[in-house]
Amino acid sequence: MFERELETALALARDAGAAIMKIYDEGFEVEEKFITETYSEPVTLADKTASTIIVRGIADEFPDDAVLSEEEPDDVARRLASSRVWIVDPLDGTKGFTEKMGDFAVQIGLVENGVPRIGVVYQPIGKRMFYARKGGGAYLSENGSEGERLSVSDLTDFEEMTIAVSRSHRSPRMSRIIEHYGFANEFRHGSVGLKVGFIARQLADIYIHLSPYTKYWDTAAPQAIIEEAGGTLTDIFGNRIDYTLKDVRNHNGILSTNGVSKQAAVAHLRPLLTEFGRLRVTKD
Repeated sequence: MFERELETALALARDAGAAIMKIYDEGFEVEEKFITETYSEPVTLADKTASTIIVRGIADEFPDDAVLSEEEPDDVARRLASSRVWIVDPLDGTKGFTEKMGDFAVQIGLVENGVPRIGVVYQPIGKRMFYARKGGGAYLSENGSEGERLSVSDLTDFEEMTIAVSRSHRSPRMSRIIEHYGFANEFRHGSVGLKVGFIARQLADIYIHLSPYTKYWDTAAPQAIIEEAGGTLTDIFGNRIDYTLKDVRNHNGILSTNGVSKQAAVAHLRPLLTEFGRLRVTKD
């Protein structure tokens, strides 16, 4: 099942990636998009162009499905009434794009009845394609090569594990987490989807993202991939992300693991969340 959906997502990710690279090479201006009164994120022509390509392509192939894209108005009524919702981050890691660091990706996920069924995370630089469909496994193709099946590590000792962290400056709270767990190594990279992909390919074992500002489009595609590779993606309290709600913000952060370490990871994180004064947010 979902073969046609996966092929469509792969093709659209490549097309969007090509458009992104054209803008990347030719130059662009950076605007600020305010998420709240005090929090903003960069946005460029590449984000908007990639979104148009993907959203139109999905509408052509699957006109009855709803689409949620970071760069498009959210048709809430249609989204909540639909059993199938495509969730799109046309350019995950815009900061890496604007700084010419290369660690940015196109993310396309399909959620059916609240469950991620299809996930594509495409890094245009290197043509690195992570992809999965529910029940069909997770794969990585690089530079057009045949996909290699992915599986997570089996490490359970945090002192032997590598944590994926943001490439940008580390916060005091993240330093506290790393000290508390005693992780052996850090894997620094941009893009939520790529960091989760690196857990799927055993370059990292765990990813903890405390920020309450990510949204469905940051997690839907990566979740499909990591789960098919044997891992998990939940909020920082260990609860599944509910993709059927009006509010698309992941107020409770992100925790992605290699699966076997999930319960211990949640238990270790719990006293730190208390220390940080972090309470679980419930939403409608």
